[in-house]
Amino acid sequence: MSFFKNFAEKLKNAGNKWTQSVSNIFSDDPVTDDFWDELEESLILGDVGVDTTEELITELKRIMVERRITKRGELKAEFAGLLVSRLEAVPKMGAPLDLSAKPSVIIMIGVNGSGKTTTSGKLASQLKGEGKRVIMAAADTFRAAAIEQLKAWGGRAGVRVVAQAPESDPAAVVYDSIMAAKASGADVIIADTAGRLHTKSNLMEELSKIARVIKREIPEGPAEVLIVLDAVTGQNGFIQAETFAKAMPVTGVVLTKFDNTSKGGIVIAIADRLKMPIRYVGLGEGVDDLQLFEPKTFVETLLDVRDAE
Repeated sequence: MSFFKNFAEKLKNAGNKWTQSVSNIFSDDPVTDDFWDELEESLILGDVGVDTTEELITELKRIMVERRITKRGELKAEFAGLLVSRLEAVPKMGAPLDLSAKPSVIIMIGVNGSGKTTTSGKLASQLKGEGKRVIMAAADTFRAAAIEQLKAWGGRAGVRVVAQAPESDPAAVVYDSIMAAKASGADVIIADTAGRLHTKSNLMEELSKIARVIKREIPEGPAEVLIVLDAVTGQNGFIQAETFAKAMPVTGVVLTKFDNTSKGGIVIAIADRLKMPIRYVGLGEGVDDLQLFEPKTFVETLLDVRDAE
């Protein structure tokens, strides 16, 4: 429970403006047409999505009639329940990473600027702190700065970084990291891949090649394929994510820069539209600000409600 309490505290401290506005709608005032208009506007502006917003409001109206609710505040707990149900309906939502294979390979994918390299470094640091022996593979060979950035994270976390020269074959870097992991008995490999547009078929094929190399050397295949999405971009990332999923079996989403977005509803939209589980949320610059996502805690903090138990 202390871990999820930490998540709640960091979420509050992030001061997401959208979470505050949604909570404030559920006042002690009577439920009127204005309430529904305000809720609809807030959800859409928060990037929940039009279809999902309409479904949530329709369901909440049904509950209001069935339970003869007249005050806005009395609907808050019911609305929280609807959101939690939608999030938890997605398998592995908020689940810890599956690192049962040895070595377990985590592939970080996504578009340029989403925060893959920083997330790779933070995750490596956290896993090292948990006692895991970690290797990072600098498979973003198109951007020399990415290799140097990953090496900097490696030095900070005390984690080995396997790298080759810029423009090298990313799959060869991943292969080298697997060999190094097997030789040293490492537990986890985190492969930081190059940012790429979903429209570049040759780069998408490159991801498939990396997956094939891993599968050949480790029959269990990649343990996790995490797509890193920038929360600030909102629903613009959906088409990208859907296309990436065709090249690789995405096992989860890391939502970065959540503390900088005014559109916190992207969490609900990801669950509803992509059916992909959110595994981590970035709530700041520090290593510990990469937090394991927990649906119930997220919703309770969003709406400022407390567990009745």
